[in-house]
Amino acid sequence: MSAEKTLFRDTFLPFSRPAIGDAEIAELVDSLRSGWITTGPKVERFTQMFAQYVGGKHAAALSSATAGLHLALLAHGIGPGHEVITTPLTFAATVNMIALVGATPVLADIDRHTLQVRPEQIAARITARTRAIIVVHYVGDAADLDPILDLARTGRFSVIEDAAHAAGTEYKGKRIGAFDTTSVFSFHPNKNITTGEGGMLVTPDPEIFERVSLLKFHGMDRNAWKRFAKQGSPRYDIAMPGYKYNMMDIQAAIGLHQLRRVARNWDRRQEIWARYDRELSDLPLVLPAAPEPETRHAYHLYTVLVDPDRAAITRDEFIGAMTRENIGVGVHYQSIPVHPYYQSQFGWRPEDYPNSFRIGQQTVSLPLSAKLRDQDVSDVIRAVRKVLVGQTARGAPCAN
Repeated sequence: MSAEKTLFRDTFLPFSRPAIGDAEIAELVDSLRSGWITTGPKVERFTQMFAQYVGGKHAAALSSATAGLHLALLAHGIGPGHEVITTPLTFAATVNMIALVGATPVLADIDRHTLQVRPEQIAARITARTRAIIVVHYVGDAADLDPILDLARTGRFSVIEDAAHAAGTEYKGKRIGAFDTTSVFSFHPNKNITTGEGGMLVTPDPEIFERVSLLKFHGMDRNAWKRFAKQGSPRYDIAMPGYKYNMMDIQAAIGLHQLRRVARNWDRRQEIWARYDRELSDLPLVLPAAPEPETRHAYHLYTVLVDPDRAAITRDEFIGAMTRENIGVGVHYQSIPVHPYYQSQFGWRPEDYPNSFRIGQQTVSLPLSAKLRDQDVSDVIRAVRKVLVGQTARGAPCAN
């Protein structure tokens, strides 16, 4: 039988399928009809709702999480001559923003089981120049915050949480965003909450909040958007040079209803996660670790490891085969030191961070979204089984 005839799907299943409903569409149309499409009252409502959801004191809505990391570093006074410790298993934005403020990124390897940064690795890399740690809550699981916060208190440096994956993640009974840190969330289309593009910075520190509020919009007061409203004044003052990192109302219009459905969507993501765990457990894959005690996983990414010693196939071969089966997958992430720029700029070698390097060569993310139908999940599972062992279902050989 030809490859075309043995496909389970006639159409391609994208890796990321945002769960956008009628409520988001109606809210967006309302914004378009109102004529208020840039930063305005809906951004303010969404910001307040999100701060309340995570249990944070102050929040600033932004154009992206990358913008949030940039402003977090600047607001904490980090720049040339300073070092910032983070993980090698992250998106490039984490390291790029450290470099772009003129500081030096320093990498601490991950735990092979949890895939989170190891506190003892951080401790070994602290120097007199350390000014911050950027903790990445990888795939929606919680990093072990307590020992990291202890290190920061002892060394008198800041903790910034890259919480791009962590909307809804909890650590010891508190949501990420409620700790004595500056947390940055992402609302990219593949995240648990989306605004198309966008981000949110949350902090308990009023001084950090004021700096971020000025920096995000040309150095103007955070309520400057009201100058276009009836109660506002067209006059404004520039307090410092700033950036153009504001969120728009047409983005917040989507986020308002995403946030209202976050608990229901979490239930669906957990259901899909559990089904993957059950139906892929006999395959030559390393499945994601169970959440650590006293944590709540956001179930953002379902990442498996394709070990060529067990699977007789490499990760990249697995990706190619899944794509041919009309199933989109992702890679989160290659270890940062494999990229030529970082090798030449910082002298990093992938083998110096062996756990991150190994994971980066083997990890692949399967589709996980509240938008997925049961049949979509079945198609993913069947395709994985076919690619790895030539079976369409348990014990059923694939026709050829």
